[in-house]
Amino acid sequence: MGGCPLVHCHENGPGGVHIGDSDQMSMIDSDRGERGGTWGSSEAAAEWMRGAAARVQPFGPATERMLDLANIRSGNQVLDVGAGAGDQTLAAARRVGPTGFVLATDISASMLGVTAMSARQAELSNVGTRVMDAQNLDLESDSFDAVISCDALMLIPDIRKALAEMQRVLRLGGTVAAIVFSTPEKCPYLSIPHTIARRVGALTTPSDPFGEFRLAGPDVLSDACSKAGFHEVAIHRFLTRRRFPSLADAMQYAKGPLPLRELMAQLTPVQREQAWAEIEKALQQFVGPDGYDSPCELLIGVGTK
Repeated sequence: MGGCPLVHCHENGPGGVHIGDSDQMSMIDSDRGERGGTWGSSEAAAEWMRGAAARVQPFGPATERMLDLANIRSGNQVLDVGAGAGDQTLAAARRVGPTGFVLATDISASMLGVTAMSARQAELSNVGTRVMDAQNLDLESDSFDAVISCDALMLIPDIRKALAEMQRVLRLGGTVAAIVFSTPEKCPYLSIPHTIARRVGALTTPSDPFGEFRLAGPDVLSDACSKAGFHEVAIHRFLTRRRFPSLADAMQYAKGPLPLRELMAQLTPVQREQAWAEIEKALQQFVGPDGYDSPCELLIGVGTK
């Protein structure tokens, strides 16, 4: 079993930590959290906290579907890779109940601090957090009944290595389930701002290693899962909507989440102003009598060890 050098291990969880020790973990291990770049900043964590309500509407039902496909039930030991602010962590914790356990891992200590705080507020004592690189899980093999990942897998530099690690820590017969974005044209609220920012700033095309659509192509996700050793691999499409009361609200939310902010940081002030103006004009097409409303397709990849 992977050690817990930062804080005391949770006695009921494989390699987990007491959620009450999260603040101590964040302080001691802040240098590791910084490896996440902007993602690892306290500012990013604050943005995710503010955007919780806006995430629930499009991603909440998809998360529940992912947990269904992962066959998560009472008493399970679950690993959440790239947990971020932990929306899906808490949803899984409610399913496994007091006899189960969910370990949330992420490269950002600040993000995991949000997860731990949310777990405390929800009075969930079956959640642990550990700062950990998805490409090198410091956990024992055959330790978990299920591994989940929500909107994170495509952002990991070496996806194959991460999937191989997920497969290693799963028990025989265990399931992995991961949500990623579908193709750019099916996710306009995400793809349009990125496309415009890259064009205005004369930046490289989205072939960079952190592209959010890296796993959207035909058979890309299924092939990656199969090569990592998973069996009975299936890709499920999930249709949802990105809705906001107005275009102004949609624009305000778009200016918060990463990595669009990282793209905008590469532009000059004049270019940023131009890009935001063009983005607002382009998103206007999705505004109707009930506010902003655009389609969004997610992919849920599932495999068995």
